[in-house]
Amino acid sequence: MKSAIDSSVIISALIGEAPDHNACHVILLSARHSIHAHALSETFSILTGGRLGLRIPAFDAASLLKEQVAPRLNVVSLTETDLLTAYGETEARGIRGGAIHDYLHLVAARKAGAKRFYTLNAVDFLSFHRPGDPEIVHP
Repeated sequence: MKSAIDSSVIISALIGEAPDHNACHVILLSARHSIHAHALSETFSILTGGRLGLRIPAFDAASLLKEQVAPRLNVVSLTETDLLTAYGETEARGIRGGAIHDYLHLVAARKAGAKRFYTLNAVDFLSFHRPGDPEIVHP
């Protein structure tokens, strides 16, 4: 079954002290998952920014993503048409402001044909989930 993940799952899979580390690590290793291209930037930002109480040097974070994470992923880019179509769907889904970033992860998952979307932020995604979207799953 095709699946997609967001950056929250990648981060938790990489940080051994994270509460959901084991479940996320298993998910990351279990299959080749799709991700929205922006999720790599989000992951890099979190690893290097210090928000989680650790700050990995940029070179090390880039190497980690390149060597250990990216080979397990199918990166999905959204075209201008994909983006504009998604923006046109936002009002009907109740999406405003920064929620567009989460929604674009779901749009990329749909584009990839994913049936499941793994995230640690399930509540955020469930708020704009509609029939036909991938199932939102908390690891």
